[in-house]
Amino acid sequence: MTIALSGLGVSTSQAIAVGPAYLLERGPLAISPRYIEAGEMQAELARLEEALSASRQALRAVRHQVSRTTPLNLAEFIDSHLLMLEDATLVEPARDLIRDQRYSAEWALRQHLEDLARVFDEMDDPYLRSRLDDIDQVIHHIMGFLTPDNQGGQEAPNEISGCVIVAHDISPADIILLRHRGALALVTEFGGPLSHTAILARSLNIPAVMGVRNATRYLRQGETLVVDGEAGTVIAGADYHILHHYRQRLIALGARRDRLRRLLHEPCQTRDGQPVALLANLELPEDAQIARANGATGVGLYRTEFLYMNRVGQPDEEEHLAAYRHAIRGLGGIPITIRTLDLGADKQVDGSPLACPPVCNPALGLRAIRLCLKDHDLFRPQLRAILRASAEGPVQLMLPMLTSLGEVTQVHALLAQARQELTQEGIPFDPHMPVGGMIEVPAAALCADAFAARLDFLSIGTNDLIQYTLAIDRIDDTVNYLYDPLHPAVLRLLQMVIAAGRRQSKPVAMCGEMAGDRRFTRLLLGLGLRQFSMQPGSLLEIKELILDADATRLSADVASLFLRLDREPAEELLDSLNRGV
Repeated sequence: MTIALSGLGVSTSQAIAVGPAYLLERGPLAISPRYIEAGEMQAELARLEEALSASRQALRAVRHQVSRTTPLNLAEFIDSHLLMLEDATLVEPARDLIRDQRYSAEWALRQHLEDLARVFDEMDDPYLRSRLDDIDQVIHHIMGFLTPDNQGGQEAPNEISGCVIVAHDISPADIILLRHRGALALVTEFGGPLSHTAILARSLNIPAVMGVRNATRYLRQGETLVVDGEAGTVIAGADYHILHHYRQRLIALGARRDRLRRLLHEPCQTRDGQPVALLANLELPEDAQIARANGATGVGLYRTEFLYMNRVGQPDEEEHLAAYRHAIRGLGGIPITIRTLDLGADKQVDGSPLACPPVCNPALGLRAIRLCLKDHDLFRPQLRAILRASAEGPVQLMLPMLTSLGEVTQVHALLAQARQELTQEGIPFDPHMPVGGMIEVPAAALCADAFAARLDFLSIGTNDLIQYTLAIDRIDDTVNYLYDPLHPAVLRLLQMVIAAGRRQSKPVAMCGEMAGDRRFTRLLLGLGLRQFSMQPGSLLEIKELILDADATRLSADVASLFLRLDREPAEELLDSLNRGV
């Protein structure tokens, strides 16, 4: 019998795999409540410390197996987990539970993990919410050394070459070993497209589907599986016709991948000679080399929120600078746009004096540039670090969630003060570092001319712009069907921002999901967009469309489309545009 399971696909150029299932017996550890006597407290704390030490040793052993010649410095992923193990605050609440509640070490870690899960589940930002995966993996690894079967110390089996790995979850350390031993694809019950495991899967070009609930229950050892990372589906018990269909798709994908790779070094311009910049969105410093490998000519959005995660207290100026230098050096001289932190409301910064109680609508609360301008102690170290990083290579600074020109004025004043301090301290920086802003609030889009006059560049964040324009929460399952990039109001705001940039002779980029969606490429070209920033895996597909497009004709077609926008469905107009009708 054929069954299909669904999850979240990880987009790679090798999106499909067909092979036998290999079930990794690494499900959640069965931890039962257990309490200790008062006289056992020190011994229990010592058990926890021994498990921590064993976990560190095991991860270091994996790290030494990572080849230094790999295109991506995979060791950085292991290092991130090692840093978490070195951070005393990761397990300090568990130590407190052992001392105060007389919990066993295993039960204390489990309760601490459940408390963390509740906090992360309330976060609005999917990227930050996905970071719970890393914490879960690290704590799971520690608990493995506390249990009798010592699951934490298991190594990846050797007989997995050509197999589809099915597991409860897979850590970065596991994925490196599994790939080294020939794993074909991944299916996990937990995780998402922004997890470290997903990032590694993309960088290693491994098809993966994550978040497939009960996969280890329904899938059997050795049965043939079809993993479709593009559709986010896993098929078991496929008949001859289904297998033949997917094997033909594999052949076609290989040929298409080869064709796309041939575009890598071609200049990115339309058929009528208009140059278009293809930029990458980066989540972590390690993504820099992935961006270069996919032909990015710059970074249009480098998120900095990762610096504030999985920790107590704020990163200092030197930590900011180290992360930015890492990314800049990985990019090899192409420009990078660093966005100042986008945290606040439901995504609190530990240690900030402005931490506020939960609000009814955190998306409209004290976040992003609003939070930074309220808490200069939070903001100044990042501004100084970005300025210092500008001496290392071409850097731009970008401000999120602008709503008023007063915010721009305040930021310029803080930057002037930081420049003066660095000059007095004899620390180098680029005095002409461009400063731009994200247009992701309707108020900013409506005032785009004024923002373009005061800033060096604009970047359209379509994800938030769409949800704010249409008054819907894009991660709320009850209303996200209303999330519509083709709503006439959204299209008119996009047209307004791009036109404002053109009038003010300021570049306008787009770093939201629309930029990397091939359905909208011709539309955006016709609107006049000439800088697209997206996940690195989408760059060559979008480049293929751009090379085949006539921007002059598309401009006329889109102008005609706007005249019909209120009378005809936008989806039909987009289809006709993409067909060239």
